[in-house]
Amino acid sequence: MAESKVDILAVFPDLEPTADAIEHLRSIGVHDECMNIISGVPVTEAMLGRPNQWTNVPRIALGGSILGFLGGAFLMFVTPYLYPYPIQVGSQYPVPIPPTVVVLFELTMLGMLLSTFLGVFLDSYFPNYRPMKYVPEVSDGKYAILVECTHVEEKKVMDALTKLGAESVKPAEAQHL
Repeated sequence: MAESKVDILAVFPDLEPTADAIEHLRSIGVHDECMNIISGVPVTEAMLGRPNQWTNVPRIALGGSILGFLGGAFLMFVTPYLYPYPIQVGSQYPVPIPPTVVVLFELTMLGMLLSTFLGVFLDSYFPNYRPMKYVPEVSDGKYAILVECTHVEEKKVMDALTKLGAESVKPAEAQHL
């Protein structure tokens, strides 16, 4: 017998019944990879008892800060020596320390901020023009659990979600947002 894919979208009125439903779904055999929480407000993994999500944003930010620091170092340490006749002002060093610290700091932060923005932008798959599974009630402050699984019974999952306080439990349909 071929396994059919379960695609269910359940809407909950509050965060606590949503967390209880996630816990119960785990107990009946639904893996965390099969569940997706849709919310109009930011909700951390710890609030729902879920494992932390893996993201590349810190690595991208570190790379951007290193590039920014290297750009600032190039401007401050290499640029003064590119001229055929270096400019010497009084008894100052060719690369004065206080302005160098400021430029290095600012360009390091600029690189980190730009790369963090780019990392979050790319990590969230934004913009997304594909049809998405969504319910408008999420925009009104409700929480939805999207269950996409092949190894569980659809009837068992729907009954469990209804019993745990879901306002609506229906098959998920992809739509253009």
